[in-house]
Amino acid sequence: QVQLVESGGGLVQPGGSLRLSCAASRSIFWFTRMGWYRQAPGKPRELVAGITSGGSTNYEDSVKGRFTISRDNVKNTVYLQMNSLKPEDTAVYYCNALTRGPVDIWGQGTQVTVSS
Repeated sequence: QVQLVESGGGLVQPGGSLRLSCAASRSIFWFTRMGWYRQAPGKPRELVAGITSGGSTNYEDSVKGRFTISRDNVKNTVYLQMNSLKPEDTAVYYCNALTRGPVDIWGQGTQVTVSS
């Protein structure tokens, strides 16, 4: 059973930064794509950023230029660096991995709250 474990969430003031981490229980080369989604109260879950096994990235329009997704193939970890955070970035952030099955695997989520 593959597991994804997120960490790094918390409370930050507007304009601040956070780095989320997603550690996989096996080599991330096993996944065709990994990504970060978020879900705010009363809203559907949305893709924030994705990265393929080849390193190609994509971002939701509202986070372009502020968020950066990256991967460490040695540590089997994917990161989301979030800068210039805004109150509207407040949500539960979920790590996702897509296997070659294809099967979606989800982490448990980590809360990010942007508030003064």
